[in-house]
Parts: sequence; structure tokens; C-alpha cells
Amino acid sequence: MSLYVPAGYKSVPDVYRTQKAIAFIKETFQSKLAEALNLKRVSAPLFVTEASGLNDNLNGYERPVTFDIPAVGESGQVVHSLAKWKRLALKEYHFYVGNGLYTDMNAIRRDEELDNIHSIYVDQWDWEKVITREERTLDYLKAVAAGIVGVICDVSELLRADFPEFDVKLCRDMFAITSSELEEMYPDLTPKERENAITKKHGTVLIMQIGGKLKSGEPHDGRAPDYDDWELNGDILFYNEVLGRAFEISSMGIRVDEESLSRQLTERGCEDRRELPFHKMLLAGELPLTIGGGIGQSRLCMLMMGCAHIGEVQSSIWDKDTIEGCRAAGIRLL
Repeated sequence: MSLYVPAGYKSVPDVYRTQKAIAFIKETFQSKLAEALNLKRVSAPLFVTEASGLNDNLNGYERPVTFDIPAVGESGQVVHSLAKWKRLALKEYHFYVGNGLYTDMNAIRRDEELDNIHSIYVDQWDWEKVITREERTLDYLKAVAAGIVGVICDVSELLRADFPEFDVKLCRDMFAITSSELEEMYPDLTPKERENAITKKHGTVLIMQIGGKLKSGEPHDGRAPDYDDWELNGDILFYNEVLGRAFEISSMGIRVDEESLSRQLTERGCEDRRELPFHKMLLAGELPLTIGGGIGQSRLCMLMMGCAHIGEVQSSIWDKDTIEGCRAAGIRLL
């Protein structure tokens, strides 16, 4: 457990107003996101079969929640994310270039280290959109990211109008930088310290090209080899004034094509995945080219409402020290 309590911080006392604000953010944001990116809402699975290869293995060490399904004769896994499932859904639902989908994604990440911004319960909007091969560029990535930032800032302003007690102002001007450029700028800092420094300077930042090794020999952050193209992805970060640190709202990217998937599987030593059904389809060019990402629902509420702990905007399970520490600090966990 790692609990940070900002000096003088107390939760907004009216829990009913808090719940109303959470509902306002979620309902307003998803409709405006769908309009901005031309997305249609679809239903999504809570779990997939272990043999499908559709689950996201995140950094490679997180254990999925796995259970047997006697009626089916297979094992199921609660999803870590829907990164691969969305792309397959675009093919099966016959989406075409310029159109996409979004859905509510709920996950259990049992190995998550708990702190102010991490919970074992993950709730996010997962979205995916069909693009052309010509759109597989950093310029296109930046344009889509800027659109998402614009929606976030629009909803934040609407929230302040209806709920003036949540007086958080966000920066619309997104600064874009690659992870290698960021390393050159702050060579003596860790990746997280670099994120803190650049977001404090610019307010809102897109850090691009995450997953491959930097000059230091380590990647900026972990990425699975089989959904984002490491040369064409990025994280959207806002500077969180309450916590005094960078605050990731979205991980997104242009997805792997046949060439980048093959290269990244080899680089990461995951050659066995070439035989999984999803990966076979992708390597054979049978899936659409896409861009997509996840946008944290609780993270977004936390940022817009100026909350110090993610437990203020979602109901989860916490260790005894967190519960007692939050109670003593005046932080109300839902």
C-alpha cells in the first residue's frame, strides 16, 4: 500500500453530489467521444477463453483471473483489456474505414499494486476505429489524441458549470513528444520522473513511441507486443495539481500490422503466439487496420473532480492500511 495525502485535503462532504457528478461525467463523456470519433456503442465480454489469445497480457507478468467452465469444457479468463477483441469485433460487425466502436470495459487486475491511482478494479471506455494504411502515421495519432483531449476539456467545463465545487481547470494545448526525445531531455531521471517533469511544464502531454528499447536499453514503459505498433502509439497525460504528478488518462495507439506484429513478437520472444487464432488472422492480413485505446472512467472522474484517491470515485477492495489511512486523512472511500 502506498497512500499519499495532499496537505489540507478533504473529500467533498456530500456523497450524493459526488455520485451525481460521477454519473454526469460518464454519461456526457461517452456521448461526446462517440460524436468526435464517429463511434458506435457495442456490448463487450467480461471474459474470453484462455485458448483464444484475445486477452491482453499487459506487461507479461500479471495473472488473469481464470476459472473453469464445465458446460463449455474450457477455461475462461476475465479480460485485462479488450485491445484485441475490439479489432476482431470491427471485422465481424463489418465496420468500414472512418467508423469505429466503443464499449464499457470492466476488468480485474489482481496483481495491481494499490496506491492513490491504482485499484484491482479497472473501468474504462475501450474504443477502436478502422483506418487506412496511409493513416498509419504519427501525425494521425496526434490528431486523434488532440480530439480526445478536446472532449475531456469540454466535459470538464460542463461539469464546473453544473457542479462548481469541482473547480478543476485542464489544459487544452497538448504537447507531443516521443519517449526517446523525452529521455534525451531528462537523461538522469526515471521514466516516471520524466513524465512528471514534462507534464508539469506543459500541462497536457502525449508521450509517443512506447514499448521499444530506448538508448538506456529499457523501454519507457511496458507494452504487449501484439496490439500497439510501438512506433505509432502514445499515452495522454495531464498534470494533476492535487497529487502534484503526471496523471495518465489514456493509453492509445495505431495497432500492429503484419510487419510490426511479426517484428515485435520476435523482439519480445513471443514466437509461440503466432499459432493463436487472433494472431494467425492478423499475420495473414485478415483483420482491418485500426487505431484504438482505453480511457479510464474512474481516472477521468478523479481528475475532473480533483480527488486525491481513486477509491473516492469507484467501489473496490482495499487493504486495512489504506482504509484506516484514508479515514484518518478525511478521504472518503466509496
